[in-house]
Parts: sequence; structure tokens; C-alpha cells
Amino acid sequence: MNIDGTHYRTIWLDDDGWAVRIIDQTQLPHVFTTVRLTDVAGAARAIKDMLVRGAPLIGATAAYGMALAAREDPSDEALDRAHELLLATRPTAVNLRWALDEMRAALRNRPREARAAAAYARAAEIADEDVAICSAIGDHGLPLIEKAAAAKAPGEPVNVLTHCNAGWLATVDRGTATAPIYKAFDKGVSVHVWVDETRPRNQGASLTAYELGHHGVPHTVIADNVGGHLMQHGMVDLCIVGTDRTTWTGDVCNKIGTYLKALAAHDNGVPFYIGLPSPTIDWTVDDGLDIPIEQRDATEVTRIAGRTDDGEVVTVTLTPDGSPAANYAFDVTPRRYVTGLITERGVAPASAEGLSALFPERAPD
Repeated sequence: MNIDGTHYRTIWLDDDGWAVRIIDQTQLPHVFTTVRLTDVAGAARAIKDMLVRGAPLIGATAAYGMALAAREDPSDEALDRAHELLLATRPTAVNLRWALDEMRAALRNRPREARAAAAYARAAEIADEDVAICSAIGDHGLPLIEKAAAAKAPGEPVNVLTHCNAGWLATVDRGTATAPIYKAFDKGVSVHVWVDETRPRNQGASLTAYELGHHGVPHTVIADNVGGHLMQHGMVDLCIVGTDRTTWTGDVCNKIGTYLKALAAHDNGVPFYIGLPSPTIDWTVDDGLDIPIEQRDATEVTRIAGRTDDGEVVTVTLTPDGSPAANYAFDVTPRRYVTGLITERGVAPASAEGLSALFPERAPD
């Protein structure tokens, strides 16, 4: 993605060739700044405190965190501690565990003096693989938008509804749910995006709108509860959202509120698609209700940051003193409400049969 004419990935090696740079997403959309990570503890904090977020980017950051750990101390004991530290940062996104297991496999049985170089090489591969996966998701999702465009009156845009941020900022580049949108826009298809604000944390309003705007894609930010109304009035042609973990049977765990959007889409006959990179498939879980749901700090519900008219960024309290708040970060959309899973190998039905057909080498016996 381009920011003010400069192309950025969301994670990259610093000029010294070993430290890691990330975009601090907690400062967006009002301030664009980067943070330098120099040790595994810093990588863990970046994931836990959501300087980076989105399942694919969490995985890439964890991979580079293991590389930083290997540079400092390549012993088995130190790498095991790094693995444990990083794994504990976010419980829901399965890419975290996948990336850490990939890093452990790359370093196991190697001489200690070769481990740091191997770790950096595998972390770079994981990042590059994510870019390629997201591009392929865009290729396979593009025909869905083109089909919707063919059914519209000439010049009338395809209206796509999103939830949370499954774009460039949730991945290394391009995005998952947004990849088909960017491909369509770049190809000249008239497209407009309804951007859910996505309370709490407002990743839609602050992140999805930010990156769509910088890419030039027409979009409108809406309150989370508006989506059903738009669907009732024929103002949504299809929904595309991301996922933090999808069971191999097709149940989808994503940012809280996704389930309600899927229900509204089902009731109004609106296709509901998931941008699904294969590392986000959990081949060990049958039932989405068995996925651990992260409960985050209540202040994400009770407080909010914004920019005043004079340009100052401040945080304010929304709720009465003494009122408790619950902060469930994700919910599960049952497979029966999912029209299709857009993967890097094609669009699959949300079912064990559908995913097993595309990824036979991973399917359980």
C-alpha cells in the first residue's frame, strides 16, 4: 500500500538489517509513526498491545520476534521461552501458533551458530508468503465483485460491506477481505465500500477507512448497527469480512459483531464471504464454539481516542463512573451463514468437504 506516495509493508527489517520496524496502528488514523523492535519482549508487547493486529500480521510479527530471540540467544531453552512468551500474547488468532511452529521447525536440529540466519530467512519467507496469499485471494474474489457489477445498471457501483479491518494493515500487504476490492478498483470496476466502525477499538473507522482513503477507494463509514438497514433497502450487494480463525469445518471466528452481520445478510439474501488465508484455518477444531474467545480490557469499551478541532489527539471516557463493561473481542459465525470462503486456491463452500477439497494435504484423515 502507498502512504503519501511511499510504498509500505506493515513489517520490515530496519536499515541495520536485524531490527524490525512496524507501523504503530494504535496511533492511526491521526498519526502515522513506526516503532523499532529490538528484542522478543518488544515483539510480544507489540502484539499484545495491538500495535500490530490482524491474524496474518500477528503471525509475521511473531516470526520476526523469534528471529530477534535467536539473534540474542539461540539456545533451545531461550527459544522455548520466546515461543511461550509470544504464544501467550493473543489467544484467538491461529496464525500466531502456526507461525511460531513454523519457526520452531526451521530452527530445530540446526547448529546454534546457524539459527539466527535461519530464523531471519524463515520469517522473511512467512512475510512474503502472506503477500502472495493475499494477492491470490484478491484474484479469486475479483470475479465475485465483477459478477455483482454485471448485474448493476451502467455506472452504478457495487456496494461491499466490511467489518473490522482485514486489509493491508491486518496483513503484510494487500489484505484478505480487501484484496478483491483493491483488485476490482485497480481494474476499473466501480466499487463503493460500507465501512463498519467496528466498536470497540474502531478498526473499521480508523484503519479500514484510512487505507481505503489513501488508495482512493470510495467508501462511507457507518455505525455498526446500520448494516441491517442498508441490506433491507438493497444497498449492499455483498459482504466480505476477514477471519482470525476458521475451523476446518467452516465455522468462522472474527471480530465481535461479525455474527450479527451474517444473520442480517442471511435474512436479506445478501452473499456473505470470508477472505481466508490458509494459515488461518485451524485443522484441529471441528466446532467454532470451541475456539477460545479473547476478553480484552474494559477500557476499550469505556474510553475512546479522537482528534479535537484544534488537532490535539485526546482520550475521553464514554461511560458513567462505576459502570462495568465487558469486552468480548470475537464471535463465531456458523458455517450455515457463510456463502463462501475466498482462499488463495479458490472459493470454497464453508464446509469440511469444501476446505478439504482445496487443501487435501492438510485435511484430517
